[in-house]
Amino acid sequence: MPELNYHIACPAGSVGGYCILPGDPGRVESIAALLAGAEKVAQNREYLSYTGTLSGEKVTVCSTGIGGPSTAIAMEELHSLGAHTFIRIGTAGGINTKVRAGDLVVASAAIRQEGTALHYAPLEYPAAADFDVTRALDDAAKLLGARSHVGVVQAKDSFYGQHSPEKSPVSYELLEKWESWKRLGVLASEMESATLFVVANALGCRAGSVFNIIWNQERKAAGITDEPDCHDTSLAVRCAVEAVRMLVERDRA
Repeated sequence: MPELNYHIACPAGSVGGYCILPGDPGRVESIAALLAGAEKVAQNREYLSYTGTLSGEKVTVCSTGIGGPSTAIAMEELHSLGAHTFIRIGTAGGINTKVRAGDLVVASAAIRQEGTALHYAPLEYPAAADFDVTRALDDAAKLLGARSHVGVVQAKDSFYGQHSPEKSPVSYELLEKWESWKRLGVLASEMESATLFVVANALGCRAGSVFNIIWNQERKAAGITDEPDCHDTSLAVRCAVEAVRMLVERDRA
């Protein structure tokens, strides 16, 4: 029997160089269905993995759970099996009022308001996405005709620190920084990109991320209440898959 990774439980030879990383294990099969010949590789804890091909290149879809620690574990173990390019597909809440529910946000960089990346680089080191991956995601979004935005996102560790900050003993800090993100034009808030980008750089890999915007609490606060929330991630999934296809073909060239 082949030796398995401790957490993702994938055997040697089962992982592609290109990896799509949803948080939710429930999204893995629908993403894998867009690959050719995808088959289940492993399932352990929050990590469900399928591998198929795009343009003849092996591609793996692996869920990471929520937040930075489990994302870093997945990346470390996938990298040990040969992965070199990571694209996260997930959901986020809008901050900038130009970002509407159902839009796509491609993160060019992330605010490091989380802890995992501190174990890979000091806080002064920026959490920046890979340019080629970001360009491919932007190109894919445009090809799909999506309403999309490219820019900085906030990455945090506490979901309720964003949605119920007044409950926290450090509400003063959470609320003041949120105002800063608004004034700086930050597009959206999520929980993994800062870890994704810093860990990728530490490992010598490439990474990018694309998000479906579920809602924008700032638009709602401004009285825009006729905009339905959007929980459909299929457009973001198609964007990530098309971006991988582009990267495979560009890397060959």
